[in-house]
Amino acid sequence: MKNSTTTLSVFFLILLLLTTVCVKSQTAHQYLFKTPLKGAVLNNKLEDTLRKQFEEKKLTWPPQELYIRGFKYDRALEVWVKGNSNENFKLFKTYKVCMQSGTLGPKRLEGDYQMPEGFYYINEFNPNSNFHLSLGLNYPNASDKILSDSLRPGNSIYIHGKCLSTGCIAIDNKPIEELYLLASYIKDAGIEFIPVHIFPVKYNVKKSLDYLAQITKDNQPLQQFAVSLKTVFDYFEEKKLLPIIMINKKGQYFVN
Repeated sequence: MKNSTTTLSVFFLILLLLTTVCVKSQTAHQYLFKTPLKGAVLNNKLEDTLRKQFEEKKLTWPPQELYIRGFKYDRALEVWVKGNSNENFKLFKTYKVCMQSGTLGPKRLEGDYQMPEGFYYINEFNPNSNFHLSLGLNYPNASDKILSDSLRPGNSIYIHGKCLSTGCIAIDNKPIEELYLLASYIKDAGIEFIPVHIFPVKYNVKKSLDYLAQITKDNQPLQQFAVSLKTVFDYFEEKKLLPIIMINKKGQYFVN
């Protein structure tokens, strides 16, 4: 009887340890994969891959801060990181946006298939997305609520996997796994706001800037909006730090 009791106690102890490991893994990685035990293995493999990439680029692992910026016309999503709060941001990787819808310009109405432009942050981690994994953006933000349709501004804007999009940012499955894991580390470190800035073009690329000038030449409001976004782009390009972005009563962005 004593041996049976001891065996049973050992069994429950092992079960408790396994459960603790799984829960810890899920918490640390925001449930990156749906099956806990499988997820723990896959997460470790993905983490090793990311760690090696950081080492090759002489970046601190794990990062302490994360900044994401996207460019519509250039179909690029840049991932910038900091090793500590005293550093400037350094570029980790640029992912290709494999599918997007709409044209240059901000999102202003539900169902317009536009990817937003402006300044956002990640407000949702979804491991059960129909698009593999997804990171939600806080669209509509304070500016959008002023400038967009008051009743139907739209919502549910994500960075996600697969190559399908109706206003979101699709970067395929492997890239979203990397980005999702990085963002999860940042969130687990206690940082609630991971900034995501979406620009119409890369303003320092002549072809892109020329295209923007062409499509906005007869649209002064769109031109002014693009210029207000460029102010933030220029600040970051010069300092590799994020400015304080304010919004006035008209919904316009400006750097404080």
